[in-house]
Amino acid sequence: MEYTLNCNGHLLDLSEPQVMGILNATPDSFYAASRKQTEESIAGRTHQILNEGAAIIDVGACSTRPDSESVGEEEEMARLRFALPIVRREAPHAVVSVDTFRPNVARMVVEEYGVDLINDVGVSDESQHAMFRMVSNLRVPYIYMSRKSTMKEVMLDCAEAVDKLRSMGQKDIILDPGFGFGKTVAENYQIMGELERMQALRLPVLVGISRKSMIWKQLCCTPDEALNGTTVLNTISLQKGASILRVHDVREAMECVKLVAQLNKLK
Repeated sequence: MEYTLNCNGHLLDLSEPQVMGILNATPDSFYAASRKQTEESIAGRTHQILNEGAAIIDVGACSTRPDSESVGEEEEMARLRFALPIVRREAPHAVVSVDTFRPNVARMVVEEYGVDLINDVGVSDESQHAMFRMVSNLRVPYIYMSRKSTMKEVMLDCAEAVDKLRSMGQKDIILDPGFGFGKTVAENYQIMGELERMQALRLPVLVGISRKSMIWKQLCCTPDEALNGTTVLNTISLQKGASILRVHDVREAMECVKLVAQLNKLK
C-alpha cells in the first residue's frame, strides 16, 4: 500500500511492509523472553530490534495477556519513564511507539519523550473515545485495534472508528484486526482467512500474532515453541496485504518480508 506515516517529521514509508519489534518493560507479559526490566536488558533489546531490521520499536508497560492483572496508571507511567529514556539514549533517531490504552499515558509519552506513534489496545468504548480525542490533539499516528469477533464486524467497527477520528482531525491511522482480543481461536483464524478484505478501507493494516495462543493452542505447544507457527501466519498476513508486522522475533519476520517481496516481484 502506498502510504507514509508522519512520525515527528520523519516519514515512514509503508509501500513496503515494515516490522515493529516488541519491547515489554513488564514483569508479566505472556512471552517470558520478551520481559525487559533492567537498563542493560532494555538497551540490549533496543539494539537487537534495530540491528535485526525493524523500523519501529513498540514499548509496552502494562501487560494485556488474558487474565493478567492490570497495573495502575501511575505504575505504567513509572515503567515507561524508566524504559523510554534508555530507548531514546540508545536509539535517538528510532521510530518509537507505545502500547497503551490510557489517554493520560499517551499524552505523557508524547510530551515528555517525543514518542512517535500510539498503539491503542483500548479495553472499552469510553476509553477509546477519550483516546481518539487525545491522539487527535497530540497529532501523532494512531493504531486502532478492533475487538470484534468476525471480519464483517471488524470492518464495520474500523470504518466507524475512522469516521470518528477523521471528524476530530486525526490524519495518520493504522488498523489492527485485534488477533487474540475478544476472539476465540476459531474466530481468529476466520479473520486471518479474510484479512485481505481490510484493504477495502484503504488504510495500512497491522498484524500482531507473534507467539499468541491462537498459534500455540492450535499446535499444542507453548509460546516458547510458537516461532515457526508465527512465521507461517506472518507470511500469510503479508500475502493478504499487511503493512506492519508486530513481532517478538524481528530477524525471522524480516525474512518473511524479504521472501514475500521477492514473490511479489514475479506477479
